[in-house]
Amino acid sequence: VMRVASNTHAPHSPPAPDTDDEELVTSTVTEPKSSKGNRLGFFRFALRWPWTFLLIMLVSGGVGLIAFALLFKLPAVPNCPATFWPTASASMRLYCAQLAANKQTAEDLLKAIELIEALPQDHPLREEIDSLTEQWSLDILKIGEAKFQAGKLDEAKAIANRIPTKSKASKLGQARIERWQGIWAKAEGIYQKAEQQLRESHWTVAFREAVKLTSLDNKYWAAVKYDEIVDQISIARDDSQKLDKARDFSQSNSVEDLLAAIKEADKISHKSYAYKEAQDLIAEAGKKLVERARNRLERRDWQGVLEIANKLPDSVKLPEVKSDLIALANAISAASSGTVSDLESAIAAAKKVGSGRPLYNEAEALSDRWQREIDDLARLDQAKTTASSGLVPDLRDAITEVEKIPKGNPRYSEAQADAGRWQSKIEATEDQPYLDRAKQIASLGGASGLQDAIQEARRITAGRALYPQAQEKIREWSSALEKIEDQPYLDQARTLANSGSLPSAITAAQQIKPGRALSREAQNNIRQWQAEIDGQQRLQESYETATPGTPEAISNAIRTARGVPSAAKVRGDAVIAVNRWSYQLLAMAQDRSSFNVTEAIAIAKMIPSGTEAYQSAQAQIQEWQKGLEPIPEVIPIPPTDPQ
Repeated sequence: VMRVASNTHAPHSPPAPDTDDEELVTSTVTEPKSSKGNRLGFFRFALRWPWTFLLIMLVSGGVGLIAFALLFKLPAVPNCPATFWPTASASMRLYCAQLAANKQTAEDLLKAIELIEALPQDHPLREEIDSLTEQWSLDILKIGEAKFQAGKLDEAKAIANRIPTKSKASKLGQARIERWQGIWAKAEGIYQKAEQQLRESHWTVAFREAVKLTSLDNKYWAAVKYDEIVDQISIARDDSQKLDKARDFSQSNSVEDLLAAIKEADKISHKSYAYKEAQDLIAEAGKKLVERARNRLERRDWQGVLEIANKLPDSVKLPEVKSDLIALANAISAASSGTVSDLESAIAAAKKVGSGRPLYNEAEALSDRWQREIDDLARLDQAKTTASSGLVPDLRDAITEVEKIPKGNPRYSEAQADAGRWQSKIEATEDQPYLDRAKQIASLGGASGLQDAIQEARRITAGRALYPQAQEKIREWSSALEKIEDQPYLDQARTLANSGSLPSAITAAQQIKPGRALSREAQNNIRQWQAEIDGQQRLQESYETATPGTPEAISNAIRTARGVPSAAKVRGDAVIAVNRWSYQLLAMAQDRSSFNVTEAIAIAKMIPSGTEAYQSAQAQIQEWQKGLEPIPEVIPIPPTDPQ
């Protein structure tokens, strides 16, 4: 192969033939062979030539490939992070600095400046270095501006302060920092004013202040913070309405309204300006609920206590109070049966509310009450056992025992009721003989017997157990005695009335004084007799009034007679007289109509309604009035002209 390659590059150097080739050349050039020998040499050459050609092609292709690879091989890229900078060339520094600057971050730009600024001031590339330093400093300032626009003032200032002081951009950076600070201070002032107006619920003024942010040369304040304060204004306005609604509910003393107030205040977000006020309202409403629960504890209304405790929301932040209320309510429920065992269980439950708990004092008060109730029950049981004999001495001893229960104790009312019942039993035992003796005396009858019975019953004084019963019997016997005493007066009065002596009858009945047993009956008779007297007097007066016989006299007589009381016996006579006089007036009117219809109508109108002649009089009046109407004048119509 090497020989073939050498021959390829040096064609004028003849190759050294091998043995077989040499024989072939020699035989071909110098000495002719026989035809048989020629055919043999050609045959040998033909067999060896394809392999030789193939070998030549492989060698030449490999050499070409190697040459092509060497021709297009790139130089190795510098490894900047692994470079040892003290010995690095200027071109290497420039190359790596540009790579770092292309990343366009503040740190990378500063690193790029640091790499090229390390070169000497008299370096041939100093002009390009200074240009790049200025360009990259401006790029750093742009990054600071972007940070400022994004609302990161401190980062922006820190970036601007790192610009190399010898660059022209350094002064521009300091000016930019002053500008940033001025814009930022102005924005904060506007924002604070808007917040202050929000706290005072001046929504319109707050929005007017917020709009000023949009005119600032800062995207963070003009967009992000503006949107933030506008959202806060909207939220605050909604929260203010919720808070007003919660306040309205909190003014009520109703448990449901107070719970509704807490529910409304809970809707206010912790990000809202009204949040603290809402939390204060929740705390105040929670205190009111707890106060009502404590009042119910004092009344031992355990169901009412549970109603409040179970509805206390977590937002009132009174978990221990809620727990104590539930525990004490359950204890009151257990103690409500009044048995000693249940009272002891209630005391044990109340004792679990320790000294550091919110309702410790209430728990101690309930425990003390239940312990006193247990003591009272023991006294009551002992007293009831003593009083069970029914004997007066035992009853007195029982009363003495229960009177040892103080007024403020739970069972005081029960003890007083038992003492009162036993005292009544004692008084009934002592006074029953007086009442029985009075009844026995009254049964004998007669005025004297009734008087003696009344005197005997009066020995039972006011406030005694049998006093109401004795007073009832006294009233019964007094009524019977009064009837015995006053019946003669009433009988005499009725006898006089029957005989027609009504004034004397009234005088006799008036001897029965008001308030006596027969007083009402006597007064009824007196009213009846007086009505009869009045009726007779009015009827007589009407007769006298009608005596002249004129229409006016008869009309006045009718009015007088109609005033006779309906209860009077002469009422019927008065009605008859009135009807008779009504016909008499009608007759007078008819007589008068023959010469004066107007006067006839006036007389007929004197007949009052309700009398027998009234309808006839009204018909006659209508007829007469028609006769008085004028006859309408007939106006002749002239004949029609034929033309």
